[in-house]
Amino acid sequence: MSLPSLPFMTRSYYKSRHALGSRARKAGQGILTVRFEMPYAIWCSHCPKPTIIGQGVRFNAEKKKVGNYHSTPIFSFRMKHNVCGGWIEIRTDPKNTAYVVVEGAKKRDTGDDVVKEGDYVIQSQAEKEKMQNDAFAALEGRVEEKKQVFSDKSRIEELYRGKERDWDDPFYANKRLRKTFRVERKVREQEGKRTEDLKERMSLGMDLLAESEEDRRRAGFVDFGVEDGETAVVKARSKPLFGMSAPAPDTGSRVKHLGITKTIKAVQDQREKLRTELGNNTRAAVDPFLNAEKPPPTTKPVIKRKKPAEASSLVNYESDST
Repeated sequence: MSLPSLPFMTRSYYKSRHALGSRARKAGQGILTVRFEMPYAIWCSHCPKPTIIGQGVRFNAEKKKVGNYHSTPIFSFRMKHNVCGGWIEIRTDPKNTAYVVVEGAKKRDTGDDVVKEGDYVIQSQAEKEKMQNDAFAALEGRVEEKKQVFSDKSRIEELYRGKERDWDDPFYANKRLRKTFRVERKVREQEGKRTEDLKERMSLGMDLLAESEEDRRRAGFVDFGVEDGETAVVKARSKPLFGMSAPAPDTGSRVKHLGITKTIKAVQDQREKLRTELGNNTRAAVDPFLNAEKPPPTTKPVIKRKKPAEASSLVNYESDST
């Protein structure tokens, strides 16, 4: 098997090519194509709808030197958003050791730029000159520093006092921690056993959460009744399929309900309930199809037996005897 013949490459061909290939096609303008990774999330300003570009998204960006900060170069990364086709430019900021969005987008505000407690703010050259030339600004700065030192000192002393109080006797502190852990461990083991027992009895293939006070309160609202299963089945089967609704009371006649009190109403309701229950029980006892324990009487078939043949009496004639 012979290898394919390759075209002859002259020295001038290699001399005209850049070592980085197509990435350096704009090397004459000082631009180099690099793979740029978004340092933080930004909002694209060219998209018709608000579109966010997440942190870590990579682009083919044009890298170019645009200036210097002392002896540190400032680079510009210009890239094209593939969704809307708009150009986005991000530059390095050696002064604040950060990246700055210059064109086509804006940084997503997450609140990370807020100065928090314990952070040290680096002052710029202008702020330093103002502190040196303005006596009032220098005085305000010293007052703020004194307040911060006093606050930090009181906090550190409070932490030391708490540590000395909790760990004055290491043996007692260790004993207390181990006792608490031992009790909690026994409770966790008991709860785990109950949970596994419930999962095994109910054939549950899922993890059960721990019981809470809200679960106990909701379970207390459920009433399962006090009747046994057979009584409930008999009552359910003895009720008519299409129940008759009780007639609505006549609200128009005020004379009928004038003398009725709560006691009389309760007696009447109890009497009606008893009458209904007696009727259902009577129906359950009389109806053979509802009484499952007593099967309906069966009739025995009547066997017809054949009667024996009797000797027929014949009339005796005188001629037969002679």
